[in-house]
Amino acid sequence: MKWIVLTRRRLISVLFCLIAAVLAILVTLHGVRAVTASATRNSTPICSVQTGEKKVAISFDCDFDDQETVKLLGILKRYNVKATFFVFGIWAERYQSSLQSIAADGHEIGNHSDTHPHMPKLAQSDMRKQIADCNKKVKAITGMEPVLFRPPYGDCNAALVEAVNSSSMYCIEWSVDSFDWKNPTPHQMVERVTAQVKPGSILLFHNGALNTATALPDILASLQAQGYEVVPVSQLIYKDGYWVDASGMQRKD
Repeated sequence: MKWIVLTRRRLISVLFCLIAAVLAILVTLHGVRAVTASATRNSTPICSVQTGEKKVAISFDCDFDDQETVKLLGILKRYNVKATFFVFGIWAERYQSSLQSIAADGHEIGNHSDTHPHMPKLAQSDMRKQIADCNKKVKAITGMEPVLFRPPYGDCNAALVEAVNSSSMYCIEWSVDSFDWKNPTPHQMVERVTAQVKPGSILLFHNGALNTATALPDILASLQAQGYEVVPVSQLIYKDGYWVDASGMQRKD
């Protein structure tokens, strides 16, 4: 009888040990997932947003030129669309009247660095300086301080995302590239963009590309006909309680 009692005690002890081990494994796995999610959140730029709403964002990179900006602003006004224009510091100083027009029309202004370098080649302190200097110039000209940053050339790494996060900003790329900088025909551009767009897409255009102003009306008309609401990037993304997966899709926690 004593032997049976000892066996039961041992059995109970073994069961407790097994339960404790399982709990420890679950806690460890949860911690690994949390660390992984945190690392992903802090090292991946936002390219699109997971959403059930038919919303997309249109963005323009203002790169070295200004010849189409007035046309683009007129088209956006005609379709009652607000977009995000990413400008770099040298452009902002060179084309102050255009920057002021962008702001006056109610569009969002994003930071595209100060001098348009390949940011990952810089020390992190220089990355932060590029971001801060552009913000100062934009604020001095428009009174608006950007909260979004887009890497020049789309060239990004974890150190840059960390520098952007430490500046209390969001690092933004895109999920639909018009490739307007390659000068496709307007029809090719419309076909490409409308075939790829989906809820939560961030679309990339440039203010100085040859055929963007010609293609944009058809793109906007198509999006609106499909029931999409076109909003600035900051109205599409989540500001907190999110993580970014490996594809760059921002998801809610």
